[in-house]
Amino acid sequence: MAAIVDSAHWRAHARRHPLRYRLAIIAPNALEVVRHAGGWLFDQTTAGWEVTVLVIDHSDVRPLRILGATVLDFEQSLAEPKHDTWPHALAAPAQMCATDPRVREGILHCLDHGAAEVALWGDALPDEFAQRVGTAHHPVSRAARAFKACAVASAGHPGEKIGATEVFSVGALRHTAGLVSAS
Repeated sequence: MAAIVDSAHWRAHARRHPLRYRLAIIAPNALEVVRHAGGWLFDQTTAGWEVTVLVIDHSDVRPLRILGATVLDFEQSLAEPKHDTWPHALAAPAQMCATDPRVREGILHCLDHGAAEVALWGDALPDEFAQRVGTAHHPVSRAARAFKACAVASAGHPGEKIGATEVFSVGALRHTAGLVSAS
């Protein structure tokens, strides 16, 4: 079983590399991320981005490691008093915006202040987000589809169909994170 990284060590690493683009993904578990954003995660990693995933259930983070992500504990990371390494892009399942006020407030902060590109997946988009986001797609590379298939299989779902695109609800795009507006 692959281990999660201590958030203090990760922050020290991030401070030593201030010019790298960063994508942070928040999710309940690894399979949620792999299924909905695994191709994007892999493509951003291979493009040189530092991709960090904060998960609540970190009992098996091996699928995220296959895709190249650094994995942090969600609660430990949010408990840090200082957040001096803010990401350029932030992604989460829409459901978490509805169920976790910390995630909801963080996403709203990013949308209100342009602190980071925001990408949400899933159909449970809270009403307060509906007018503030649009649809965007990520065309998943062939390599990402292959690695995503391995990650999904590692999570116990071999043979699951891997699509050529991933769909997100996004705030105003700056196009730094490789998402393409659907409008």
